[in-house]
Amino acid sequence: MWKPLASVLASLLALGASLAQAQDTPLRIVVGYAPGGATDRVARIVADKLGTKLGTPVIVENKTGAGGRLSAQAVKAAPANQPTLLLANPAVMLVAPLVFPDAGYDPERDFRPVSHVNSYEFGVAVASAVPVKELSHLMAWLRANPDKANFGVPATGSLPHFFGLMVGDAAKVRAEVVGYRGSAPLLNDLLGGQVPVAFDTFDTLLPQHEAGKIRILAVSGAKRSPLDGKISTFKEGGLDVAATGWNTFFAPMSMPKAQAERLAGLIHEVMKDPDTQRKFESAKMEPVVATMAQTEAMLKAYRAQWAPVVQRSGFKP
Repeated sequence: MWKPLASVLASLLALGASLAQAQDTPLRIVVGYAPGGATDRVARIVADKLGTKLGTPVIVENKTGAGGRLSAQAVKAAPANQPTLLLANPAVMLVAPLVFPDAGYDPERDFRPVSHVNSYEFGVAVASAVPVKELSHLMAWLRANPDKANFGVPATGSLPHFFGLMVGDAAKVRAEVVGYRGSAPLLNDLLGGQVPVAFDTFDTLLPQHEAGKIRILAVSGAKRSPLDGKISTFKEGGLDVAATGWNTFFAPMSMPKAQAERLAGLIHEVMKDPDTQRKFESAKMEPVVATMAQTEAMLKAYRAQWAPVVQRSGFKP
């Protein structure tokens, strides 16, 4: 009878050692984009505060490539003894699995939503030479100039791309999409007049708008942006459309649910911190404080809104 008892004690000691090792193992936050971008900045703001609460280092790892899909594939494959979170946006966790048959992951089957931490809006802007100053004037101008009815986006298959199509459908304007390799070349061509209209994230367009080099005609939120309350929403401009993007933390299914719930609670505390919120706002980003349940509800509603838009577009990479 002593041998089984000794075996049980040995198992308990091994389990305790395993848990202690997991607690001391640094948490990895994997981002699918290069350092300095919006998603990377979000990860580093949260990582700094989260590390203090965990009492262990939090390492931000930039795993770029394939439009962010490589980061999701890597986190999906993370072993249970390596605490890992993915910080991702809709391009990775909504659009890619719909348009790439071989994306390599299923957002709902392979990941557990942990915490929604920030939202962002989209904007439509025109070059200074385009003779319109309001959204309604832009739609009329595009209808009157079908040869110029095209709009630029930072990448084909991006959320600004699909939001532009959503706006075109609402306005009954058919326009050609011009995809770029990032926001910088898009803005260069908008400033140079090579493309008359651009859809991009609002915070990306705002500095050039504030400098007077382009004009943002509308912002996609349900209400005016706290970044610039003088710019009208699309609804105020006469089009019944509203949309936002987000950055959200996801855990791989290999992570025990209790551990994911603990991380969700700690990130929730981080996002309530006034200093965290100030850092987001100074980076021209809108912080969000959301529980795990609220995050799951947000994602469910988001998929219901956007999946039909992506599928109707017929977009193929």
